[in-house]
Amino acid sequence: MKAKFSIYLNDMALRLKEMIAELAKSYDYVSVLSTDSVGFNVRVSQRVKTIAGSTLTTERGNVIRVYKDGLYSEYSFNRFEGDAVAMAAKAKGVLDRQLAVLKETNSEIYNTPKLEDEKQELFVEMETGELPEETDLSALVGKLQKLSDEGVALSDEVIDCTCAAQSTHICKMFLTPNKDLRQSYVISEGFVYMIGDRDGNSNQAINGISDREGPEIFERLGDLVNKSFKELQDSLGSEHVIPGEYEIITAPDVSGLIAHEAFGHGVEMDMFVKKRALGADYIDKRVGSDLVTMHEGANCVKDVSSYAFDDEGTLAGDVIEIEKGILKAGICDALAALRLGTKPTGNGKRENFEHKAYTRMTNTMFDKGTSTKEEMIASVKKGYLLVGIDAGMEDPKHWGIQCIIARGYEIIDGKLTGKVVSPVVLTGYVPNLLGSISMASNDYESFGDGACGKGHKEWVKVSDGGPYLKAVARLG
Repeated sequence: MKAKFSIYLNDMALRLKEMIAELAKSYDYVSVLSTDSVGFNVRVSQRVKTIAGSTLTTERGNVIRVYKDGLYSEYSFNRFEGDAVAMAAKAKGVLDRQLAVLKETNSEIYNTPKLEDEKQELFVEMETGELPEETDLSALVGKLQKLSDEGVALSDEVIDCTCAAQSTHICKMFLTPNKDLRQSYVISEGFVYMIGDRDGNSNQAINGISDREGPEIFERLGDLVNKSFKELQDSLGSEHVIPGEYEIITAPDVSGLIAHEAFGHGVEMDMFVKKRALGADYIDKRVGSDLVTMHEGANCVKDVSSYAFDDEGTLAGDVIEIEKGILKAGICDALAALRLGTKPTGNGKRENFEHKAYTRMTNTMFDKGTSTKEEMIASVKKGYLLVGIDAGMEDPKHWGIQCIIARGYEIIDGKLTGKVVSPVVLTGYVPNLLGSISMASNDYESFGDGACGKGHKEWVKVSDGGPYLKAVARLG
């Protein structure tokens, strides 16, 4: 079925266009992003049940962006008060004060040209199986409770099993004097999180699912209970890794974490404007082996960050960031693109209508190769197969990377020995890590059951992934 576009936004469109026409009398550029997104977030464990009528991407509101005399200003609101003339006058009062403050305080101002406003229309209702607003939440809670009960019944070592499901029907409309873009789609994600204890030592395992699909995706959560239990048993029987440099094979989720941290924020080109990313100096230079090709964009794979247009009205793209080891391009929001003299890539995203638009990742993916997982394991003299992710961070200015991996499975002379180490901290210099990649598997996966912040804030949905990769890294 089609994810039907918001009746509320359709009804608002005419008044918003009238307001835009009124504001266009005073400003050289005017746009409005309007959102109407509904969803739910359900979480069940042995101790707690929570049902929330919202998710990270649930919102209803509008944000106006205007341009005048070389400066941009924005005003957000969630209630349209009065007629279009009255609403335009209210917004103009706030927008003009903001522009005046910038001039009066001698704030540092970027030299930013005016955004283009070419004629463009788009109406997209993407396919979905179900809609979150029509989901029987009582039945879903019962299903999650049953899965949680099954999880803790697997062993006395299991302390708790949390099962979660969230889904959002996202509707967005982007209007200017010449543009009318509307999109509607559903994203869903869920996870099973199991905690256990053995002889006073506790550990955990988590597995998730995500896609640009409806709540029907949660039928697959049952498969994750046994998977999480097996991984929990591995973790509870694990040892600490002896620090050192090893051959490694990264599972697709770990490959995705490396992609996100290595060339995520580091090639967000608003960081180039501020001279906070080393990537700006490496365009058309080698940053990885010939096996490293990386895509970034809402169109490069279907997952939770796959949309038709971004929050600035730029159509979704598929950017080849790295091609056979050469850094070819970064990703860019509309204003950063103007400041850098390049084109936006469809990566301008807001946490919600009350937040600024920044250059943000969407789907970040390593390309697949030609090897099999078995061939890769057989090629390792001494090292680890790394599976499961806990966290990661990077330093875009110096290209340091740190990834906390849930488990490492020891490989000696091409065979898995059965020994497990946990947790594992992978560190290194990004070009060295990517330059050491010598094999890539012939399949890949994406993972979108998480979110990404810019600094310590500005959270948005992202997904990442790739194939199994063979490399050399320092573990501790």
